[in-house]
Amino acid sequence: MTPDLPAGCVIALLGAHGTGKTKLANALAARILQRGIVATLVADVSHEWRVRERRSPNAVELAAIAREQTRLIASAAEQGVVVADTTALTPAVHNDILFNDDALYANALTAHRGYAITLLMALDLPSSIEEEQRDRVDASLRAAFARSGTPYSVIHGRGSERLANAWNAINASAEAAGNASSRGRIGGDQRPWFWPCDKCSDPACEHRLFSDLVARRP
Repeated sequence: MTPDLPAGCVIALLGAHGTGKTKLANALAARILQRGIVATLVADVSHEWRVRERRSPNAVELAAIAREQTRLIASAAEQGVVVADTTALTPAVHNDILFNDDALYANALTAHRGYAITLLMALDLPSSIEEEQRDRVDASLRAAFARSGTPYSVIHGRGSERLANAWNAINASAEAAGNASSRGRIGGDQRPWFWPCDKCSDPACEHRLFSDLVARRP
């Protein structure tokens, strides 16, 4: 099934390091292009910065990275559909965790509210990244979504299953948006692109599961 993705639609992928975000973003962009839809993959600016500079950015540099990530997504959206391998929320979260500074959240969330679909990578893939570090990033992203009322779908699975689950999320969100539009229920501030799917990808259910797991930790 090919989703009805309007020009300017942004599919944003977020997740902690080692959760398969970049690999999935590339696979989704390739599939969308194969279906004849004009699409652009926007890379993770923070990752590219670390590779180039061979170090982690400081607070000032994270702010610049966040602005550039938002600018690149906005520019790509003028050309068609965008698959964003993260958004400004990633440097905002890192700025919060590393420097106890939440100043980057406001602009990051303002930009993010304009994105059609948000896919959050589940922590179910093996990784060399410390579990505590991944948990903190994941929890911070979920908290930001909760504060801003941003709907999101959690993507589980490995390999082709992860891609299939993400593709199902996009298709279901597109269908829900189309149905809502045909009923005339979409207002300027509404976000109909939400996937109430199976495999524990309902954000409320997922959040309860996550919270219970954290609460049970010693």
